[in-house]
Amino acid sequence: MEQATDDTAPDDGTVRTVNSLRRDTYADSVALMRAARRLADLPGVTAASLVMATEANLRLLADAQLLTAEADPARPNDLIVALRGDAEALAHALDAVDGLLEQSDSPATATSGTPAPRALTEADPATALALISTPGPYAAAEALKALRCGMHAFVFSDNVPLDQEIRLKQEAHRAGLLAMGPDCGTAVVDGIPLGFANVLPPGRIGLIGASGTGLQQVSCLLDAGGEGVRQMIGTGGRDLSADVGGITTLDALELLDADPGCELIVLVSKPPAPEVAERVLARAARAGTPVVACFLDGSRSFAGDGTGTSAGEGSRSSAGGRVTVAGTLRDAAYAAVEVLGGKAPRSVERPQLPVPRGHLLRALYAGGTFAYEARQLLPDAATGTGPAGGEVLLPGRDLILDLGDDAYTAGRPHPMIDPTVRARHLRVALADPRTAVVVLDVVLGHGAGADPAAALAAELERVPSGERPPVVAFVVGTDADPQDRAAQEARLREAGALLAPTSTDAIEWAAAMVTSHGHERDRELTTAGGAV
Repeated sequence: MEQATDDTAPDDGTVRTVNSLRRDTYADSVALMRAARRLADLPGVTAASLVMATEANLRLLADAQLLTAEADPARPNDLIVALRGDAEALAHALDAVDGLLEQSDSPATATSGTPAPRALTEADPATALALISTPGPYAAAEALKALRCGMHAFVFSDNVPLDQEIRLKQEAHRAGLLAMGPDCGTAVVDGIPLGFANVLPPGRIGLIGASGTGLQQVSCLLDAGGEGVRQMIGTGGRDLSADVGGITTLDALELLDADPGCELIVLVSKPPAPEVAERVLARAARAGTPVVACFLDGSRSFAGDGTGTSAGEGSRSSAGGRVTVAGTLRDAAYAAVEVLGGKAPRSVERPQLPVPRGHLLRALYAGGTFAYEARQLLPDAATGTGPAGGEVLLPGRDLILDLGDDAYTAGRPHPMIDPTVRARHLRVALADPRTAVVVLDVVLGHGAGADPAAALAAELERVPSGERPPVVAFVVGTDADPQDRAAQEARLREAGALLAPTSTDAIEWAAAMVTSHGHERDRELTTAGGAV
């Protein structure tokens, strides 16, 4: 459900809730997120939600007190527009809905005037890829149709049952195709960005990732190092689980290894199942193309033929090594640049850091991969604050929060699009006298908000600089991204944030400020590296 506010106040004498049905109308989740956000920004509108009328979404609307009897006839193929506000504002908002949805039409449709196909079987036979963004219960069926039409499938949808994911990927493997996802947040295929992706130059590096924002961070650092992307293949977050077994990762490895234009492969993943990681590394070691692998499990150590070895600091290849193992996103990108003969910085001089008054770290991430990376350094940190719709209650220990998790996005857009939930957590963290430092990520690119730094900077400026804990932020983006990376960084600096060059540096700097029971925690992330 795409809801642009967490306001769940019931109607009173001046505020009304209305539902409007659009029969047999479908729009993908990103389009619904954007439209809901725009509607909620209209004067007099206090809540806006655009949702397909599935049972799960109807329950979420009811929980948010946004469901009315007007939606009783709704069927799963119908779109519900749910609004709360004053009567005049609601009338204006309802008139604006169709126009906002039309703004999300594909460029091809808008320029050619040719209606988009209503079914995969109506698509041009030359179509090589289908992007699936439907409610989860329907996504696997549509992806299977795409595969049977000879198309690769990019499945943006989440909440797809595990058994359906396995079946989907097995069928793709048999057909010699790729099933990217479910819950695949980013990819760049033949130069075309899919999902949340940055504007990247073409190049000679192929990336594979069970980690959306991890792929974005690494690809942006490669861009800063003068390298471009041949292909960037997302796999979905569960691909390297024991159940799925790395099917898409292994298929993507085969594809990129056979591509003469790909001179290096980079693998990025949230913590994989150990046996699946071993299988992937063994296949990588047999590749004719060098491979850099980053598995954010904090303890990766390999021995024997076809596996990696832990090398203490940084990520380096030994003579004849074909696989370089990196322990952090920063080191993966730097290792890739160096494998190809470039020169990347091995370390960034840490700035002089303020002495914190509190003793607890609060990392409030929009990107889930950054939370996994941070937990390597602070494995005992709390990972939740309770239900997203209720009061924000910060724990009495360090906090590493993934605000893009389903617990915080049920009924509202992702924080990369709508900053409302994260701004609320930031306000509480800044006011908490126990907070020593706050860590924030700002992710740019296609699909992300138009000005993601603005809401965070506004929260910082609400509190005088001498009365708030220090904030360490980092921006994931390229100079070509539509949000203007330099302007985003400047906005954060003006608000008083310390800007780190990477996600890795940000959490290292923040951890260096924190004291716990009188013990100074001043150490760097494990950068397990080695070569095969």
